[in-house]
Order: sequence, then C-alpha cells, then structure tokens
Amino acid sequence: MNHADTVSSRPALARARTLLAAEKPEAAAREVMDHLRRYPRDADALTMLGSIANRLGALEQAQQFLRQAIAFGATGPDARRELAAVYNQQQRPVEALALMEALEQELSDISISSARSALLDKLGRHDEALALQQQLVNQAGDTQPSLLIPLGHILRAMGRVDEAVAAYRRAAEADYEFGEAWWSLASIKRKVLTDQNLDLIARGIEIAIDPRNSAPLHFAMAKALHDRGRYAEAFAHYTKGNDQRAASLQYDPAELTDEISEIKRTIDADFIARMPQAPVGDGSVPIFIVSLPRSGSTLLEQMLGSHPELEAVGELPYGPAILRSAIELATRRGPMTVPQLTRNLTDDQARVLGEDYLRRAAEHRRTDSRFFIDKLPHNWSNLLFLKRILPQARFLDIRRDAMDCCFSNYTQLFSSAHASSFDLRHIGRSYVDYVRLMDHIDATAPGLVHHIDYAAMVDDPEPQLRPALAYLGLDWTPSILDFHTLDRVVRTPSSEQVRRPLNRDGFDIWRPYSEWLAPLREELGALAGA
Repeated sequence: MNHADTVSSRPALARARTLLAAEKPEAAAREVMDHLRRYPRDADALTMLGSIANRLGALEQAQQFLRQAIAFGATGPDARRELAAVYNQQQRPVEALALMEALEQELSDISISSARSALLDKLGRHDEALALQQQLVNQAGDTQPSLLIPLGHILRAMGRVDEAVAAYRRAAEADYEFGEAWWSLASIKRKVLTDQNLDLIARGIEIAIDPRNSAPLHFAMAKALHDRGRYAEAFAHYTKGNDQRAASLQYDPAELTDEISEIKRTIDADFIARMPQAPVGDGSVPIFIVSLPRSGSTLLEQMLGSHPELEAVGELPYGPAILRSAIELATRRGPMTVPQLTRNLTDDQARVLGEDYLRRAAEHRRTDSRFFIDKLPHNWSNLLFLKRILPQARFLDIRRDAMDCCFSNYTQLFSSAHASSFDLRHIGRSYVDYVRLMDHIDATAPGLVHHIDYAAMVDDPEPQLRPALAYLGLDWTPSILDFHTLDRVVRTPSSEQVRRPLNRDGFDIWRPYSEWLAPLREELGALAGA
C-alpha cells in the first residue's frame, strides 16, 4: 500500500491531509497527534508529523519524529528524504549527505543528486561538487537554470569567473524570466550585462509574477543601470526589489533592538568575568570575524588566511544553528531569549554545545593549524553566546563607514539570514544595534573583542593587522600583504574583489544616491557622519 492510500484509510490522517491542503498545519498536527496517541508506532503518521514540524520550523521535533518513523519501519523514501531536509536546515551536512547518498542509490531523481552536490559544496568538497554538478548539467542539457546556476556559483567561488559567467548566461538564455540568473550575472564585479541583456531583463520584469523572480530581476536591472551611471533609475529598481523582499520576510527590527537592550541590562562585567576560561574540545581556537555584512570581513579573512598559522574556512553556519536548536529545546519549558539562554546554561551544557561546534567545524579543516577563522557576519549578535560555549574563542570586529556599509547591504540581494538589509531604516537600525553591542562589550569586558577599521586597513594594512595578530598571540608576516595570490574558495559577494590588490573601489558608494537616503541617515543619527 502506498503512503497516500495508507493515510487516506485512517480518518485522522485523512483529515490532516485536508487541513494541510488548506494551509492549516497546526490543526493538521493536532489530528496526527491524536492518531498517534492510539497508534504510537505508526511510521506513516510519524513521517507526516515530522513533515509538519519541519514546515512549522520546529526542527528538533521534526528530527525526533522522523527518526522514530524510520526506526519503526517507514517504507519508501519519504521519511529519509524529509529527515535529510531537516538535517540540512539544522546545518548538519554530514548527516544529510549520508541520507542523500543512500537515496541516490535507490531513486533516479536529479533533485537528489543536485542536493548532494550542494551538500558536498557546503562541506568544502568543492571539486567533488563541481564534478557532480557538471555531470547533472550535461545530462539535462542547457534547459534547467536550477542546475546551471549552482554550477556557476561553484565555479565563481573557485575563482573561475569566466566559466561562471558562461553558466549564468546559459541559465538566462534558457529562461529570461528566471531572476536569479540575471542577478548572478549582475553581481559579478565587472560589467558583464549588455544593452541587449537589459532589454530581456525588462521583459522579464513585465511578466514576472513570483517575487522570487521579480525581486532579483529588479536588483539585476538596478546594478546594470548603476554601472551606466543612471542612478535615479537604478535606485527606483533597488527600491522595488527591496520592497518585494521585505514584504515576503516581514522582518521586525524591534526584536534585535530589544535583544541588545536585554544584553545591556542583564549581562554585565561580573557575569563575563565568571565565564569559564578553560578551552573545550581539542584546543583548537576559532577566530570569529564579527561585523555587519559588506564590512570588509572577506578581505580581512583573506589577508589573515595568508598567515601560515591561520586557516580560513569561510562562513560556517554552525554558531547560529546550534543556538537555534538550543533555544528550541529550552522553549519547550517556557519562553526563552538568547540572553537568558546565555546566562542560564550550565557549564556542562555549554561545553557540549562548544564541542558540537568544533566537531562540525572540523569537517571544513584541511590543516592542523591551531587557529581557524569563521567569518559568518551575523555572529556579531551571538558573540556572548559563542564566548560562553567556546571560552578559547577570539573575536575580531571590522567596521566600515556606516553609510557605505548600510547602502552596500541595500544593494545586495541577500538571503533571509540578512533580513534587515531590505529596508533602509531596518539596516540603519541594525548598524546602530551592532555598535551598541560592541560599545557594551568594550565597557564590560575590555579586550574581549579586537577592533579593526576597514578604511584604515585598506589604506595602510600593517598598522591595523599587527595589533590584530598580537591579540591572537601571533607574529607579523609579510605574506599577509600578498593575500590576493592566495588560492582558496571564497563564497561571498566579495569573491572577485579579494583576488585583487587593495583598492578604494568600495568607498563613498552611497554618494550618487545621497538625495534618496534620508531614512538611512535618520536611523544612523551621528553614525552617518562618523
């Protein structure tokens, strides 16, 4: 009996499917749980409940239900495929990859192979990911942008920009309405979009209904117009693209502001001084580069990664993922904020979480260096949680001019992880909150965070980087100044820039748009002229 037949033969599960179709997942979950009270080992019901929990964002519960379904004999691929998706969202790529490899042996499904390629890439196994993605493109031909764009992303991160551009162009030619293809081309740090391309983008904007296409089309058009000096038209398209993304995310900036205010009220010098100092795990030392996006963190990582005792491993998602899981588990007993969790963790709980981070990070290590660099920007707001679970961690804050940083965020089509970037007031408020937190940490724990001035580093790097290395306990080496020759994969919007010598291209980028940036200046206040 197939899954659909099994479900439809059980009234509660049939009702749950109807409720899911009506976009009522909470009510559907109640029906399934009622069924499971009578039939607790029903693998199909557990699979359905795990899927609903995943849909609702309750990833720890989803994992629990799906693993039970498999243990109780779930037949077919549904439970394992759903569990792989949950593991991927929990940033457990090793576990997700093992499931995908098994499913790939059983099913002829190109989406499973493409997901495996993405997991290989996430784990830093770029050559394997590239070979598999190229194989999938060859099998499908130049007809599927959803395969060509990941191929382009892998090539671009590896520094093979011309090949990446070719892959993106093939995706755009296959479907000129596919916004991500055009944005991928537009975001290349040189002018690659032709006037004929702009005509096609305009046609795509006219017919695109789904914001997942129309928003990147607007961003692509804006960047192309910017490159042509047509700033008023460019800003109009930036505004439309950002408005569409903001509407889809419903970001509330007050949540971050309230969290920083709670940190300032409740985490003081005494608490930080009482944090355990003994290293956890194998003694390796994570160096977190903390900043807002578009602050120069990729450049700093590339320069520090040129030091023989430092290993750059990119933007690891594990800090936020571990925090999310810990919050989800803690809130089963009642509401819990991040500052409350940070204060309430026992030493044993903190040690387990820190060891989990190091274990996951180890999958990305390729050397035996004691120090490794994790440059995920939004770790800045989790800094004290990370210090709580990783006593040996070091923190480097790189700060860029507020107007340049915030406007650069506004012109970049980020994922939902940087949800504040799609509104000028929101990104300005985020910058203010970031400065508030850094000021609080400097006042309560001087020396915990070392600060670097982006503009000063670009103009004269050694006076900025010598003290940073001293903070880490390392000696200066001239190899840092040859950062642009370092051969490594870079998966950020700055992937081309860090392969060039130092330059001031990113300075004063907001000035052509000054007349439209009053909301940003108002949010930044004095920081707008700092």
